[in-house]
Amino acid sequence: MADKQYDWAAIAKNPKFVELHRKKTTFLIGWWVFSTVFYFLLPIGAAYAPGLFKIKIIGNINFGYLFALSQFFVSWGIAMYYAHVANKDFDRLTRELVDELR
Repeated sequence: MADKQYDWAAIAKNPKFVELHRKKTTFLIGWWVFSTVFYFLLPIGAAYAPGLFKIKIIGNINFGYLFALSQFFVSWGIAMYYAHVANKDFDRLTRELVDELR
């Protein structure tokens, strides 16, 4: 398969490739916007709403610490969700496209 020449312009116009690209782009941009906003809420919130970030939740653990810690869990959650969507949709569309090109 490495010796075979592909018409990349035709592949780029293939409806399966267009669908795959659209789905991945929509997914990635949406989650990139969410994660960027969520990330910047920490320094912005700490600067403009320090009272909120100082609220004690459990003992000496305050809202600011929990919000900062939540960024790890949100990142892991997004990664696991991406893996799920990639396995379910992106891989299927890629397989269909590759099978069609053979």
